[in-house]
Amino acid sequence: MTQEILEQPVKNSQRQAILARVGNFVPRRGLANGHLQTVVGNYLRRPLFSLPVSTELVEVDPVDGSRVLCHCHWQPDEVRAERLTLVVVHGLEGSSYSRYVRGIAERGWQAGCNVVRMNMRNCGGTDALTPTLYHSGLSGDVGAVLSHFAARFGLQRVALVGYSMGGNLVMKLAGEWGARLPLVGVAAVCPAIDLAASSDALHRGQNRLYEKHFLKGLLRRYRRKAALFPEIYAAHLGPITSLRDFDDHVVARYCGFEDASDYYFQAAAARVIDRVAVPSLVLCAKDDPFVRVTVETRAKIAVNPWIDFMETAHGGHCAYLGRGAGEEIHWAEAAVIRYLLEATGDGS
Repeated sequence: MTQEILEQPVKNSQRQAILARVGNFVPRRGLANGHLQTVVGNYLRRPLFSLPVSTELVEVDPVDGSRVLCHCHWQPDEVRAERLTLVVVHGLEGSSYSRYVRGIAERGWQAGCNVVRMNMRNCGGTDALTPTLYHSGLSGDVGAVLSHFAARFGLQRVALVGYSMGGNLVMKLAGEWGARLPLVGVAAVCPAIDLAASSDALHRGQNRLYEKHFLKGLLRRYRRKAALFPEIYAAHLGPITSLRDFDDHVVARYCGFEDASDYYFQAAAARVIDRVAVPSLVLCAKDDPFVRVTVETRAKIAVNPWIDFMETAHGGHCAYLGRGAGEEIHWAEAAVIRYLLEATGDGS
């Protein structure tokens, strides 16, 4: 893929104007609590999803033949290459079918963008497509999907959107790629860019409910993988009572890390965030129950002119249920689309 140096970031006044058009988040009445935002946002009903879609399997690792499933929404052939393309990556134990992924896909497509809803390895019912597990360090998979569709359709500009774990993946790839085209923008909602701090926060207080929910899904998935590939995975793991336990005894063991701490360090976007060189929005909520951004990472972000760090008082984890009517209740989805259109030159 062609590598070029992008222009310098827009001037501060222009960047402030972009953020002003993104707007401020005001939580819905009665939902000014991070836990309420998170829980209600996860179960709130949405309209029927009805975009025209095509599906494609993309090989992300030729060594073991690992493939991921992508759901694609393309603009007409004659404008496809020149339109901004969004590659959307879900969070831990989510998929391309997750409500927030389909919500932002709808908005992006209506705004004239191509949209690719990417499943991480094993997600979206694809356990048989790879002998491997998925984890927070596989930013190369996102890069492989981006490169695949850019080459196939001659895409000129691609932006990445990630939620939570997916937010870590897209910010990590942005740091690894720097100013490599056709990547022109990134938006991460509640990204787990400091993996160790966020994993440990999940094991505290009320957050144990979220941790148990994630562990239940991860262990269920592991059992499916062990049944599909018994020559690779042990049938019994022993007691696992925390996400760190799982990462220590499963992810580190089967994905090439020394232990959970080594995994968190190697996989965290915080390690390379100072090398991000495209317009990037990092959207976080102070009342997010478990995603944490450390002082050291905040300092790196503060001196990187390409990153716009927006930390709202409320919003919970990837919820951002605002006072708008109808689908406008989902403030973060609208904010991400506005930001990427403005920052990449597509805004009106």
